[in-house]
Amino acid sequence: MAQTTERAGYDELATLKLVALDGALDGRTTVTCSELADRLDASTQTASRRLQRLEDTGYLTRELTGDGQILSLTDEGERALQREYADYRRLFEGDADVTLRGVVTSGMGEGSHYISLPGYMRQFRDRLGYEPFPGTLNVELSDESVRTRARMDALDPIRIDGWADDDRTYGPAFCWPATIQTADGTRYDDAHVIAPERTHHGSDQLEVIAPNKLREALSTDDGDTLQIYVSEQ
Repeated sequence: MAQTTERAGYDELATLKLVALDGALDGRTTVTCSELADRLDASTQTASRRLQRLEDTGYLTRELTGDGQILSLTDEGERALQREYADYRRLFEGDADVTLRGVVTSGMGEGSHYISLPGYMRQFRDRLGYEPFPGTLNVELSDESVRTRARMDALDPIRIDGWADDDRTYGPAFCWPATIQTADGTRYDDAHVIAPERTHHGSDQLEVIAPNKLREALSTDDGDTLQIYVSEQ
């Protein structure tokens, strides 16, 4: 199970947004604590503490130089801003649905085993309203969608609880309603994106479950392009 990254607070996120706008999102930017403090209307010590906090939480990297600090956002820092973006979109547009794009790939075959386990299957029936086909549709996301995927954290998931049998303990999962569309416009509406836990959102692999075998329902194969529209329950 992946380790959850500690998140920064609102003040640190405001600082993160500021340095991202200065160029730290797609490259690097140099700042001094005194300049940053003026822009934040805070003390130099406060600005320094916020940068330290952002580094400690893994949201940015810092390199000290004679001219100040060279800052660059990490992937986790970008995902934090993507989550903020999704929240504001919901606030002003009424929803935060996420559109992802990728190509169909062959998985490792593990999805069939885990989805079929009785502790999960009972919850799928109760909470999703169906028994999934024993297997997942695996989609390799485009680079842009890997970045966009973090916005799913703004959507309320359907929780699938962890459970245990005589042999081992199985972790929780999260599901989001999804519509799948092929390049020729064929749609499948009753699917769900499934993830073992929210911290897996940085992955370029997306797994989708449904009552039917999606490859057959969509007449799709490896390498075919799909759009996945993810919403909340």
